[in-house]
Amino acid sequence: MYLDLDGQGARYAQLIRALKSAILDGRFAAGARLPASRALARELDVSRNTVLAAYEQLQAEGFLLGRVGSGSFVANVGSATPQKRSANTLVAPLSSFARRALANTDGRRIPGHQHSDLRYDLQYGLPLANPLLGSVWRREVSRAAEHVEFDYPDAQGLLALREQICDYLARRRGVPAAPEDVVIVSGTQQAFALAARVLLEAGDTVVLEDPHYRGARQVFAAFGAHARGCRVDNEGLVPAALPSSARLAVVTPSHQFPTGALLPLSRRVDLLDWATERHAWLIEDDYDGEFRYGGRPLAALKSLDRDGRVIYIGSFSKALFPALRLGYMVVPASLREAFSATKWLEDRGCNALEQATLARFMADGGFERHLRRAAVALRARRSAMLSGLRRHAGDAVEVVDSNAGMHLTAWLTRASHADCERLVAHARTRGLGLYTITPYCLKQPPRPGLVLGYAGLPPADIEAAMKLFGKCLQETGLAPSR
Repeated sequence: MYLDLDGQGARYAQLIRALKSAILDGRFAAGARLPASRALARELDVSRNTVLAAYEQLQAEGFLLGRVGSGSFVANVGSATPQKRSANTLVAPLSSFARRALANTDGRRIPGHQHSDLRYDLQYGLPLANPLLGSVWRREVSRAAEHVEFDYPDAQGLLALREQICDYLARRRGVPAAPEDVVIVSGTQQAFALAARVLLEAGDTVVLEDPHYRGARQVFAAFGAHARGCRVDNEGLVPAALPSSARLAVVTPSHQFPTGALLPLSRRVDLLDWATERHAWLIEDDYDGEFRYGGRPLAALKSLDRDGRVIYIGSFSKALFPALRLGYMVVPASLREAFSATKWLEDRGCNALEQATLARFMADGGFERHLRRAAVALRARRSAMLSGLRRHAGDAVEVVDSNAGMHLTAWLTRASHADCERLVAHARTRGLGLYTITPYCLKQPPRPGLVLGYAGLPPADIEAAMKLFGKCLQETGLAPSR
């Protein structure tokens, strides 16, 4: 218990004043139990008689209630308690970073937490619910706890986990990496923040695909960088549209976010040439590279990097679950020490128990077994959405089918941007969560589109959601032609 004795007069009188102040300020709520006299005497380094005398006086004045065998409790002093001061009355001087951070976040909204009242929510980013994974993970955590060291972990990440990630990337994504190249981070968002700290100065230019993942844009804007968009077509980023100078470019070549385009090999080579010639850095965000449903994917852009210009980012939020808050970066040799030092300053390293659990899960084959099961479930949900869109939306939408990921992009063929916003608002009144592509763009796209996430709903619910979508199109005058 914190009590500030003012040093004026007898100790029991100081204690009375301190207790009264705490009660009247609301720090000790009505009904709260005060420490036993012996315990408080030891804590304050006073005699027990001093505490007893203070308690007795406060009981006499009605501030405390004494209960035989139970102790002393704060009485309800009613109107004596002043109103709490509003924190809004305080004017706090903020740094330029804090001001930019506030200006570039939209209430810190998290996917899945925005509209819990919706019956069918097609928000991108909702996790694939897998009750089996929950029970498996609890068991793995218990096993890892028997062996994990309780000291601070290596800020770069547990070696066992970095080794498993290197093995996984070599086999699944064609990325050659050594454990010393890998930095374990608490998700993609921290990876972007570390990259901003290591590579950027305020005023530097960062290239973003347009459209793009807006979490990256918000991070770089908070650090004072200037974002420039680069055009995206049905094959992904257009290298010929890249600016002549920039410090950094963020790309999603294996599954452009959110359009779903796959960047062909010739454009990948052009992109690497652009970075090498201009001494720029590329961040390859491979946000859902684990899930592909047809065709043979190209290896990651990082696998073609011969000049050490690519920083590869992967995350376990989509592959496992967002609450895990673990991801990784594969950095060029020239940046290893800078990223390790920056990570150490940031948080001294990610949770060692979760890292150890994940390392065991990967080493035992559990991770890839989970990925196979998840891919089957996601393929069924994707098929349900595609077939539902064909039946209930028809030619009112043009669907970009990318054979990968956890979402689809649907362009509205006969609607304006205002019509699209009206459709979204109407669908919400019917219990259907639709989301436009506009927030992911630096400038308004030439036609309106929707980003439709399918991971959070089972196939039967997706079919019902698509049927409701068709009704919403009819009710807003955007129905398909017959």
